[in-house]
Amino acid sequence: MSIITRRAMLASGLASGLASTASSSGWARKPSPGTSPAPWGATPSPRQLAWHAREQYAFVHFSINTFTDREWGYGDEDPKLFAPTDFSADQIVGAAKAGGLRGIVLTAKHHDGFCLWPTMLTEHCVRNSPFRDGKGDVVREFEQAARRAGLDFGLYLSPWDRNHAEYGRPGYLDYYRKQIVELCTRYGQLFEFWFDGANGGDGYYGGARETRKIDSETYYNWPLIFALVHQHQPMACTFEPLGSDVRWVGNEDGVAGDPCWPTMANRKPSQADGNAGLRNGPLWWPAETNTSIRPGWFYHADEDAKVKDPKRMLQLFDESIARGTNLILNLPPDRRGRLADPDVAILQSFGTAQRATFADNRATGALASADHVRGPRFAAANVLDRSPDSYWSTPDAVHTPSLVLDLPPGRSFDLVRIREFLPLGVRVDRFAVDVDRGKGWSEIASGTCIAAQRVVRLPAPVVARRLRLRIVAAQACPAISEIALFRQIAPIAVALPAARSRDVLQASEISIVSASGQTAGAVLDNDSNTVWQVPVASTADRPTVTFKLTTPQHLAGFILTPSRAVMTDTAPPKRFLVETSLDGKTWVKAAADEFSNIANALSPQRIVFDTKVNAVYVRMTFIGLASPRRHMAIAGIDLFR
Repeated sequence: MSIITRRAMLASGLASGLASTASSSGWARKPSPGTSPAPWGATPSPRQLAWHAREQYAFVHFSINTFTDREWGYGDEDPKLFAPTDFSADQIVGAAKAGGLRGIVLTAKHHDGFCLWPTMLTEHCVRNSPFRDGKGDVVREFEQAARRAGLDFGLYLSPWDRNHAEYGRPGYLDYYRKQIVELCTRYGQLFEFWFDGANGGDGYYGGARETRKIDSETYYNWPLIFALVHQHQPMACTFEPLGSDVRWVGNEDGVAGDPCWPTMANRKPSQADGNAGLRNGPLWWPAETNTSIRPGWFYHADEDAKVKDPKRMLQLFDESIARGTNLILNLPPDRRGRLADPDVAILQSFGTAQRATFADNRATGALASADHVRGPRFAAANVLDRSPDSYWSTPDAVHTPSLVLDLPPGRSFDLVRIREFLPLGVRVDRFAVDVDRGKGWSEIASGTCIAAQRVVRLPAPVVARRLRLRIVAAQACPAISEIALFRQIAPIAVALPAARSRDVLQASEISIVSASGQTAGAVLDNDSNTVWQVPVASTADRPTVTFKLTTPQHLAGFILTPSRAVMTDTAPPKRFLVETSLDGKTWVKAAADEFSNIANALSPQRIVFDTKVNAVYVRMTFIGLASPRRHMAIAGIDLFR
């Protein structure tokens, strides 16, 4: 099998749509007045340009984990467990649309290997489940619902498969590529194809029950996989590994860097790199900001009280979309196969407020002027015409011009949206916004990086006679396609249900008998800001904590809450061993596994024991760290009946 090189892929893919824009270098020909500026640096492909325009869409995690109450399935689940009682793709898609989301990306297969479409490539799929009497196709129903709602459709296909007997060997690659072809040819046009970064570890693997490690870059041959997707879906952006169309933002909190450049270095990025991007990087590799509306990615009933409320959703907007990234917001259906009532209510509240906010551009009717204009085709007025294909620009030598909007009287605003014309690359480094309230200019905001868009939220509404955009620093003459002003409409508050805590043991029912380090008490204080932190110098260091319960309990599992300190010298544990005892002397293993995606998600880890156990003592041993750091950090541990 031939290996497609990254250089060849870029030449045929990212660059192909830009042949008509002359050179991608900032030192290209010198245009005469009235001609378009030459592109500067890396520029987006046509499919990346279409991706930028979507701005926000839904992730839907729905699979066997929904019915086992897990985040990562082991791969040995019986397909008969997948039994939604009242499945409605239209209800889920309708709620996403009400929330202002413009597409759906469905988890067609998660790490457990269970397939939501009736593939003949494996028996571990929906045709062996009770769903629609074995004749159902969840992927088809979501795809059709998305088309009816006018939303774009995309798919997630986990590269890791904890069920497949050949995972980690050459035989699995043929299987995985056939899955890609099935999904790319059966469900119409896709806008995104999502490849997860979790690859290799413990699994069922057809009954082998072992740990299999792979080197992702060499095992999958990502350039070949991307080429396979684009052979069938030329407008589908691929997500995450080096060489894809879209990169990970570096965390699962929904927080993009400030700034977050859409350009990157030609190498596998660190979390910090993915969060910030690289100014003048040779690749156009924009960030997708991912998070869930709940703490977990799959539905758990005891998280009904932990759904992000409308106020938090506004903050999420400011930390992702407003910084020029696309937001993919996870919406996990429950065991009925529908979104739970709190999620629907919050999406409705947030979506209604945002539609009302951005429907009223308060710069409408303004008059635009600039101290420099490239020519009639590039007039200042182009920033107001609502056309993504026109823009204001200046002569090549003018990099720091100003543009002024004379505003209609009495217009108040607290959001300022600015966009660059992306086909010409990222040209502006820094900008500032001034207003004149009748007493001269005063600066109200400044920032670094505009790119796809920058939405500046002011601390309070402003009424001004004039607004000025100043380009403070740029590496080429600017190309600004839009300046728009809005007044935020507050979303209606949504009351969340009371927390379901009856099954969780209270701290008063637990004491610590022994523990590594001095701060283990932090795991029982119900305060995520306090942390049990233990030095871990090598894999031989295995921090432990032993709990004693006030009375014997029937335990079903535990919840571990990692510290949410991102990119510090601490990390959550990678693996765990849980043992229980009735007398503190004779111990029985209750569970042992690795935590699911804990380094990236930093979300609560729900571990369900295979069988319920009777216990007075519980001993937990933590093995290894989820990322290369020097200290283990855990914010909380809950035991549940």
